Amino acid sequence: MKIAIVMGGISSEREVSLKSGEAVFNGIDKNKYEVVKVVLDDKKDIFTKITDDIDFAFLALHGKFGEDGCVQSILEAMDIPYSGCGPLTSALCMDKNMTKKILRDSNLPTAPWTVVRSVEEIDYEEIEKIGYPVFIKPNSGGSSVATFLVKSKDEVLNAVEKGLEVDDCVMIEKYIKGGEYTSFILNGEVFPTISIKANSEFFDFESKYSQNGATEEVVYLEEKLQDEINEISKGCWKAFNCKAYVRVDVIISDGVPYVLELNTLPGMTQTSLIPRSAKAKGIEFSQLIEKIIEYSLN
Repeated sequence: MKIAIVMGGISSEREVSLKSGEAVFNGIDKNKYEVVKVVLDDKKDIFTKITDDIDFAFLALHGKFGEDGCVQSILEAMDIPYSGCGPLTSALCMDKNMTKKILRDSNLPTAPWTVVRSVEEIDYEEIEKIGYPVFIKPNSGGSSVATFLVKSKDEVLNAVEKGLEVDDCVMIEKYIKGGEYTSFILNGEVFPTISIKANSEFFDFESKYSQNGATEEVVYLEEKLQDEINEISKGCWKAFNCKAYVRVDVIISDGVPYVLELNTLPGMTQTSLIPRSAKAKGIEFSQLIEKIIEYSLN
């Protein structure tokens, strides 16, 4: 089987994607598969660099034109199987506003929010009802790019303007004070929870990708709370019709979990969150890659 590791892309998370792609390329069993790297530098590359002899595309892309269902739709049209969720699931999970609507309608807990598409749409009274502080961030962004923790009305306009520089829609979401956790789901099975403790006010881009930016470790919560996290994770998997694997990010505040978002193509370096969770169950990085390929093909 010839596998293309697809990486790079055009989003603000390009450099992170390149790291994920290199890690997958280095970790995949080359005795079992013929493996090639495909680096996307332009949207059109998906048509020219994915050749007819490719049997499977392992997507190490993040963000726009990678995680939003576009690449998945193109690969579907080319009859090339690929890793992870399908086009609709990918698109819904990339759109934070749609994600939260589905969470709410599925009785899965999430923080209050609103969205704006221009500075003229900012409703300061509505934000007051949500209550400061709030997070202001691009609706379809990732890796906490252009994400701001806003504590007063005076900071809103600038944060919205910055968000609109990278997206055409900005989310304003209630800040839930609590611990951040992530739940990895592989083929419907919930893996050990990981605690994320940022060495800054929140888990921003710097915390995610700088050395010593955050402490990330597998945790085993009190039984009732862990069961609740696992049930919420399974609920997300079903509500969004996920496939192969997904990562669910949550905040736990005073013992109550709130879903932040779903990541359909989470980071895939050996020190990323889902490989750490898999390792806690005795699954090494190369085995995890193998399982993602297997479940994606199924």
